[in-house]
Amino acid sequence: MPVAGSPLRGRTAVVTGAARGLGAAMARELSARGARVALIGREERTLRRVMDSLPGVGACWEVDVTDDRGLASAAADIRARLGPPSVVVANAGVAEGGPFAESDPAVWRRVVEVNLIGSAATARTFIRDLFDTSGYFLQVASLASIGAAPMMSAYCASKAGVESFAHALRAEVAHRRVGVGIAYINWTDTDMVRDADDHAVLRELRGHMPPPARKVYPVEYVAGRLVTAVERRRPAVYVPHWLRSAQLVRAAMPAVVTMLSRRELPRLAAAEPFEATGLLGAGGRADHAASRSRRR
Repeated sequence: MPVAGSPLRGRTAVVTGAARGLGAAMARELSARGARVALIGREERTLRRVMDSLPGVGACWEVDVTDDRGLASAAADIRARLGPPSVVVANAGVAEGGPFAESDPAVWRRVVEVNLIGSAATARTFIRDLFDTSGYFLQVASLASIGAAPMMSAYCASKAGVESFAHALRAEVAHRRVGVGIAYINWTDTDMVRDADDHAVLRELRGHMPPPARKVYPVEYVAGRLVTAVERRRPAVYVPHWLRSAQLVRAAMPAVVTMLSRRELPRLAAAEPFEATGLLGAGGRADHAASRSRRR
């Protein structure tokens, strides 16, 4: 869509998890459609590289989305430099895989904190701006929000949580003319997903999904679809389109997944024992390093 024809032209958009992957791709797409983009993430150097690649106006802030004070400080600076946000994209997320019984409690908890608590903290920080601008909040969810999978208990729990949170928030702010959308996405070509394929536990998980469900989609394609949903203030966007049909059968999915897992997991574990992956991808490793440094 030409910049001149986009309702995003001249508006301020905030994207969390913008240092790489889907967040970076969405920042570039929002900027190309005329938005002033505020990038929030954990890696200042990588954020600046993304900022420098934007075709339009942008600025970046290194902030942990679970840090309420840090978010509040960044939000004040965003208002002063770019204006009050009309769009907020809660995209920041991390993942880990492996048997729950052997999971590291701190890593498991961190996945839930970033994905769920971080999304709520982001919404709380910017919700009054969205009241003032009659804005739009997009929550990036997942196929995991609809159907849980074994060996990804923290990720599935957090993504089911953000779906429920977004539904509740939508009902709460509708009378304030604020839109809330949920982005249901499948495997997307990011560092996190590429790293997942290096671990047997997650490689096998994807490999045993039906062919359409195991396909990996280019990050630019997914970002473009999501930004179009932002322009149209959609209550939901599904990438790929067929994910919408999963809503029709979600009640049956737990039983089907359990049946398949009971048959397949012992065989797969015998071939290659499942091990915990730790936080996945360069973003996950950066979050882990930053969290360890903060605790010292």
